[in-house]
Amino acid sequence: MANEPILVTGAAGGSQGGTGRRVTESLLHAGVPVRAFVRHDDARAAELKDLGAEIALGDLREISTVLPAVEGVRRAYFTYPVTAGMLDATAVFAAAAREAGLERAVAVSQLGSAHNAGTPHMRRHWVAEQVLDRAEIGAVHLRAAVFFENLRVAIGDSGVLALPLGSPDTVLPLIAAADVAGVGSGVLRTAEPVDSVLWLAGEVMTVGAAADILGVPYVHVDADEWSRTALTRYRDPVAVEHLTHLWTMFAAIGSGHELFRVTETIERYTGSAPITLREFLSRE
Repeated sequence: MANEPILVTGAAGGSQGGTGRRVTESLLHAGVPVRAFVRHDDARAAELKDLGAEIALGDLREISTVLPAVEGVRRAYFTYPVTAGMLDATAVFAAAAREAGLERAVAVSQLGSAHNAGTPHMRRHWVAEQVLDRAEIGAVHLRAAVFFENLRVAIGDSGVLALPLGSPDTVLPLIAAADVAGVGSGVLRTAEPVDSVLWLAGEVMTVGAAADILGVPYVHVDADEWSRTALTRYRDPVAVEHLTHLWTMFAAIGSGHELFRVTETIERYTGSAPITLREFLSRE
């Protein structure tokens, strides 16, 4: 594996945590060769080249560009933004990865992924997990909590954390994108066996407590009102659909769920305790 590149999708980064970019940087810093899969040959791709990555250009939904990207690869990191096309991209990646004989594919999923999950996108992630498992490519699913970054986007320049979460005592499972990427990088580098599902939450707290740390008031808003406002901020109906269902699901759960817990997984694969919301803010 030492001389074979690890394929990292989403390597250019983006507005939803940019874990692909973080994994790329982590692997390169550790001296691991990376083939960075990007959509556009732009300034971000140039930055990756400067860091030492090999660039693979293409569309994850197009088999003709994914097959060459997985050639000569044994391990890969798969992530896709919360937008349309995730299941198409998963199916294409799974087919190409099986053809190439991948032995491990680390894929970003969601904490509550299940066939009966509370949001359509969580249910789509469960389907994606089944597709990757059936490809027999050593899939490892990172079921991640809500990124701290999502709370910052929700605030924007309004100075208020306005969400359809009901009571300020509603409990949220949260995590830094950097910790998701850290676990992903660690799983890709280790030669040890890894569980096929890893649940990732870095901190569990009420939305009221999170707002206090963020230094803004929390205000409950109607879900339909939030959805209309969020479209101007996220500019993606799938992302807004998912988040609207997610926030209202948390409001319905209220005091928490058995999955809302910090496990030792982050420290095991990153070597450090999970990043807290306060630490996340201090690093920005």
